[in-house]
Amino acid sequence: MADCRVIIAGRTIPNPVITASGTFGYGLEYTAFGDLSKLGAIVVKGLSLKPIPGNPPQRIVETRCGLLNAIGLANIGVDAFIDEMMPKLAKTRANVIVNIYGKTEEEYVEVAKKLDQQPGIFGLELNVSCPNVAAGGMAFGTDPQMVFSLTNSVRKATALPLIVKLTPNVTDPIQIAQAAENGGADAVSAINTLLGMAVDLENRRPVLGNITGGLSGPAIKPVALRIVYQVARAVKVPVIGIGGIMSGKDALEFLVAGASAIQVGTAIFADPQVPWKIVKEIEEYLDHHGISHIHEIIGTLRTD
Repeated sequence: MADCRVIIAGRTIPNPVITASGTFGYGLEYTAFGDLSKLGAIVVKGLSLKPIPGNPPQRIVETRCGLLNAIGLANIGVDAFIDEMMPKLAKTRANVIVNIYGKTEEEYVEVAKKLDQQPGIFGLELNVSCPNVAAGGMAFGTDPQMVFSLTNSVRKATALPLIVKLTPNVTDPIQIAQAAENGGADAVSAINTLLGMAVDLENRRPVLGNITGGLSGPAIKPVALRIVYQVARAVKVPVIGIGGIMSGKDALEFLVAGASAIQVGTAIFADPQVPWKIVKEIEEYLDHHGISHIHEIIGTLRTD
């Protein structure tokens, strides 16, 4: 069997399949579907300094080839996560990446400090790109200088590996990725959701209570692949590809385009076992093609 181990943020994970924040709860909800330690890592629901109730309903709309969500980063808060969730997650032996969010730079730093000394945490993913909250989120992620400043401040607050999650809702994602790298990020993940909306024609009102939300799923895969390809050529840190990954074939396309690992998200709602299936499909592809190590295909896209 091919060796599927990859290195992310200086640490080795067993395979490149990671679950995406916001689609896998706090991880514990999915232990009935598979062994969390058999995945590369899991990224838990975004955490803030204090609990957040999220946006008013309706918060999710199914679209053609995708999903619009305006959850609004509803979460239990970092303290409750540390007390109630992390001890149970540690027992699963999963590589736990904690997605963090703040309305101000100081809040991001405070959350990072609280998590820094907690046993069992693999790393942090800095959410600077959520398109459905009123403050923070995408407001940080569209400005290179703000991304640099925020990344640098959090970098100083924690020794944990630091991943910065990039928004596609900018003219030049390369600038944002380079700002994160220069600020001290150990890796970048790309992409977060695309800003979109849905209309209730009968009532002539937005379907989502927040008016706009984030579009995910197969519809955004071509955009995500393009950005991953561009960013991977522009930065030295690993890139984690996200966007419309539904199968092992999808995941492999991102790896060939330059991603060192991938995150699977919306597909989990259709099939909770899909992350484990993708691991198996990647292994089968490598074995079928006589590839001994997954590194042999990463970034091998031919454009000549």
